[in-house]
Amino acid sequence: MLNRSLAACAVIFSVFVLPGCGGGGDSGGNVASVDGQNITRADFDAKMEAGPQGKSTLTQLVQAILIENYAKANNIDVSDADVQKKEDAIKARFTDAQWQQTLAQQGFTEDDVHRILRDQAILQKAVDATIVVTPADIQDYLSKNHATLDTAEQVRARHILVPDLKTAELVEAKLKAGAKFEDLAKQYSTDPSSKDKGGDLGYFSRGQMVPTFQAAAFSQKIGVVGPPVKSPFGFHIIEVLDKKPPQVATLANSGDKIKTLLQQQQEQAQIPQFLANLRAKANIVIYDSRLKDALPTPPPAAPPPTGAPAPAST
Repeated sequence: MLNRSLAACAVIFSVFVLPGCGGGGDSGGNVASVDGQNITRADFDAKMEAGPQGKSTLTQLVQAILIENYAKANNIDVSDADVQKKEDAIKARFTDAQWQQTLAQQGFTEDDVHRILRDQAILQKAVDATIVVTPADIQDYLSKNHATLDTAEQVRARHILVPDLKTAELVEAKLKAGAKFEDLAKQYSTDPSSKDKGGDLGYFSRGQMVPTFQAAAFSQKIGVVGPPVKSPFGFHIIEVLDKKPPQVATLANSGDKIKTLLQQQQEQAQIPQFLANLRAKANIVIYDSRLKDALPTPPPAAPPPTGAPAPAST
């Protein structure tokens, strides 16, 4: 119920798969021993290079150099502050523990994420000059996508989840005595996805929470801490922070969002061809015969526009 989706953050881990996010040890010799039988670094490296991971790694290293060279040649500047702002926005969707766990699962460091976001920003600036989103495109998308753009009634709430009623009543009493909600959330809550954020669950619509939690959250007044609510997960102390009425999407309230979405769609379509063009113009020599076919075959160039833009996909 309470886990927040991390899918929105996966984009930073799907653009580039960077190698060498740690490592260490000798460059030669053995990498492991099994019952006294050694696995040599030469055998290990040969297996890695001949497999898809080695080829993917080489591709990403090549692309990283091409992107950096393009930025220098075309005076594209991406400041550390801008990159940090993007990273902070992504990290805000995680607790500290979730963020560190995600980095560990992907084999990334903070520096790797910083480089990935910097390369993304360079690519966006490189292709943005060719992107055109007209008012007609926005209107067409709006007309076809009300089902996804219209928003239902939403509530923003925070909670403290505890295992039993006795603890819930203790927390409730402390809140009534003036204790801070966020402090008690960190101390008592068993919800790992929200306790480090003061119990804040963000905005949610009907159907996203279990029935008893939903009923309480949508019926409580803003700023009022309700009595303990039982669910299959335990007992919740809930405070509603804000409410949003249902909203029908219009050009006024959704036009900017649609424009950004259409721009992103065009970026996603154009970046592979842009990278292919960089590779085609570069002098790339692959010395290792096992990696000769590492670089992907360039996709066919898109035909020049001959008429009105195609309508937005539904």
